[in-house]
Amino acid sequence: MDDVTTDEQAPLRELARLASADNFRDVAGPGDGYPTVAGRRVRRGVFFRSNELQLTDADAATLAGLGITTIHDLRGALEVEAHPDVAVPGATWVHVEVSGIPMEMVSGLADVDAALRVMREVYVAFVRSPEARASYARLLTDLATAPLPQLFHCTAGKDRTGWAAALLLELAGVDRETILADYLLTNDVSSATREKYLALIAEHLGADEVAVYEPTMVVEPGYLDAAYAAVAEDFGSVDGYLRSGLGLADDVLAELRARLLA
Repeated sequence: MDDVTTDEQAPLRELARLASADNFRDVAGPGDGYPTVAGRRVRRGVFFRSNELQLTDADAATLAGLGITTIHDLRGALEVEAHPDVAVPGATWVHVEVSGIPMEMVSGLADVDAALRVMREVYVAFVRSPEARASYARLLTDLATAPLPQLFHCTAGKDRTGWAAALLLELAGVDRETILADYLLTNDVSSATREKYLALIAEHLGADEVAVYEPTMVVEPGYLDAAYAAVAEDFGSVDGYLRSGLGLADDVLAELRARLLA
């Protein structure tokens, strides 16, 4: 395992926000890292999550200074083509596509209920889509085997990225309430980006459409609950999903836990 010593972690406890990627954060959480139910802590400075990396030079240098070795991009090919990541010195870019919110479904939203339904369907697909399971299996295997630290992201850093982060915290043994609270942090840290896009919707589609589209730009407990419900129905537990759904071997799961736990 690529260990991270206490001295190396110290500067990361007060990790600066990135001006050009507002949902960038440490998977381990703030301070000394989230506590686990077994009385340990999630190790900081190991795995990072973010929205798309449209980085300023200063922010790219910040990521390079953290020693990021690998950037896992979960976006689709069209998303990558439209907004390619800025290169981070010393980091290898890896494309691990997971389908996000289908644009054809979003463009035709009739009302808020339709938007909420689409979002729940997206999260169920993370669990039930063979393609999504293959991509999450590849991501978690790479996180367990490639040199540390590593970063993964999608476009907004909230759905595809949020599910990956939740799985890591589950593996670490963090309680479900804390995992949900961490998931919901996106709504706070990305509020400026969300307001920008909602303003564009108001400008181009009309103010009445803002409420219809807002559910696609936030995270809600019901979205994550939909994924967990599909996990329980199809695989019995998160452990069953990781083992049977993603096909992760014992050694991969053990290495992930070893990397995650301080």
